[in-house]
Amino acid sequence: MNTARVDGAWRAPIVSVLLVLAAVILLYWDTGAAMVGIWLRSETFTHAFVVPPMVAWLIWRKRGELAPLQPSPSAWALVPMAGAAMLWWLGDLVNVAAATQVALVAMIVASVPLVLGWRVAATLAFPLAFLFFAVPIGEFMTPTLMHWTAEVLVGSLRLTGIPVYQEGQHLVIPSGRWAVVEACSGIRYLMATFMVGSLFAYLNYQTTRKRLIFVAISLVLPVVANWVRAYIIVMLGHLSNNQIATGVDHLVYGWVFFGVVILALFFIGARWADPDDADALEAAAVRQAAMRAEAPVAPWRPALVALMALVVLAMPNLGRLQDQAGGAQATVRLQLPSAMGQWQAAPQVSGRWAPHFPKATQSQARSYNGPDGEVTVHLAYYRGQRADVKLVSSVNGFVVGDRPWHVVRQGAVSTVVNGRPVVWRKAVLANTDVLSNSGRGTLTVWRLYWLGGRLAHGDVEAKMAQAWQAVMGEPDDGAAIHLASNLTDETEAARQLTSFVNENFAMLERALAAARASR
Repeated sequence: MNTARVDGAWRAPIVSVLLVLAAVILLYWDTGAAMVGIWLRSETFTHAFVVPPMVAWLIWRKRGELAPLQPSPSAWALVPMAGAAMLWWLGDLVNVAAATQVALVAMIVASVPLVLGWRVAATLAFPLAFLFFAVPIGEFMTPTLMHWTAEVLVGSLRLTGIPVYQEGQHLVIPSGRWAVVEACSGIRYLMATFMVGSLFAYLNYQTTRKRLIFVAISLVLPVVANWVRAYIIVMLGHLSNNQIATGVDHLVYGWVFFGVVILALFFIGARWADPDDADALEAAAVRQAAMRAEAPVAPWRPALVALMALVVLAMPNLGRLQDQAGGAQATVRLQLPSAMGQWQAAPQVSGRWAPHFPKATQSQARSYNGPDGEVTVHLAYYRGQRADVKLVSSVNGFVVGDRPWHVVRQGAVSTVVNGRPVVWRKAVLANTDVLSNSGRGTLTVWRLYWLGGRLAHGDVEAKMAQAWQAVMGEPDDGAAIHLASNLTDETEAARQLTSFVNENFAMLERALAAARASR
């Protein structure tokens, strides 16, 4: 088959796939813009800027394998495209940005087998999969990585013979105080190394086994390297009496160390690089010769599946317009009672702590004195939620930053409310300003999400409840309930909060139900 015939066979499919891609970009422009916005403001995902040009280069490398293929549209690819569109719709309903962004990339990927066929998609499997590195997802691992780093750091210091007092991610050694903050989690190293390691493995190895082994090393090595980096930084500060590695320079040392480790990884990995598989190339040449004899598909087929794709892609946006039309917001009237049974409201809210829910439609707090001491109630109520104003968000939490309060540990605690078991999210907080003093301030805080009458203790469970609200056409009202006890003994604090919940939770629910009815 001559070049002109090959070009002719590809002309209509390429135009059709470009139209589908243009439709995806235009219909889901806000989602794409949100992704780029995260790349711009978050150093964790700066590497995502290289993903689109890298994918284009990877596809260009495959031009020799693609040329003899006959594009063969497959309507079956509408199934994964419709699934991605449904995921986007659900993610948009409950304001889960990660879900909408994964769905956007999935729709782009699905357009290839839809218009060009499964053979073309299989040939471009890695470039298409690599496109998912553009999705800014993974920061949910930051708290876990911080915890691991703190535990390994404390253990390493103690093995070195340095006494350590630890409170969560904060620690005190004889030469000063240290804190494992988000920048110390290693999430940036992990995300960048995972992406670059995957690309390196694809380009340098021919077998799936070797590729998977190298990718696994690329996931483990940055985590371990970050532990070593944290230990080196603290030791440099300790041995120099905090003259070095205590300011911006410790970030520089960290990146230099990380760069050396990654260069060593790739240098060693290159020693086991595979040459091109001659047998595979010969077999590919035979297949290509056979494919050249195939008749090109009719030009109307790519156009037809592209039209079908436009219908599928437009449906979630039609539903979104209906949701926005019915999303009128009214003033919320939230009022905590002045007394609940034996518990009387104090003249003012006790303590300086408040949960970090900065964009709540309305917030209210009251301290109550009762037979078991004092309990403070914080309510953060949300209505008319959207991407930047939502109840369940990584921005919200028990604390903001690490000063003056920080989380020492978290867990779950169960209570029984009106005969039904209810699980609360529990956090023990300590005041950073008085860390290591015998009279330090501590708080035991319980949190529960209220979603229009449904209760959830975790973010995932709360998002599922919000999805149910949206699908059933219910108002999106929700609230975060926080109960705080300043008793130092955790057992006594748990007993106090349990007593308060048993006596007064029904009244809290009535206050929230009244706020929901205030429209």
